[in-house]
Amino acid sequence: MDTLVGTAPASVPTALRKLYLLRFAFAAVWAALLFANADTLGALTATLLVIYPLFDVACAVVDIRSARTNGQPVRALYVNVAVSALTGIGLAVAVTTDIPVVLRVWGAWAVTAGAVQLVVGAARRQLGGQWAMIASGGISTLAGASFVAQAGKDGGSLAGLAGYAFLGGVFFLVSALRLGRARTA
Repeated sequence: MDTLVGTAPASVPTALRKLYLLRFAFAAVWAALLFANADTLGALTATLLVIYPLFDVACAVVDIRSARTNGQPVRALYVNVAVSALTGIGLAVAVTTDIPVVLRVWGAWAVTAGAVQLVVGAARRQLGGQWAMIASGGISTLAGASFVAQAGKDGGSLAGLAGYAFLGGVFFLVSALRLGRARTA
């Protein structure tokens, strides 16, 4: 695992802040749209489900470029790109079946993406505001397991995915607001 030492260049918190604010806005709009359509796997819902991990890929690519420019580690971000891209493909297949299959694919992604988020947040802790990313990673891992469990029960709904995405967006907002502030011991 790569670790960050020393002080990050001033441009790192600024670039991450912008990226995190974008992620919050996207998650809020996406969650509202999914929640309004959570009971069926229609065309809009299917599109939303596939777009979310692909948006995550795009954000990770932006994050990689920024981190690389500023000499920050990127290994875990590459893992995130791969996992999210595979999830997009998996969801494209899952939406042609039923909600339990979607919940299983999403749950597996939430578990692995949460673990990656924990690693990235811990590696960036000196930037400030990363406690929210670390907490979000832990919650994502637990939520993913609950989505997989929900898939095995009758009456599965996608509404929980909307709540999950919105909460993740709130964590990005908190991190954006806290980035670059001095950490307290």
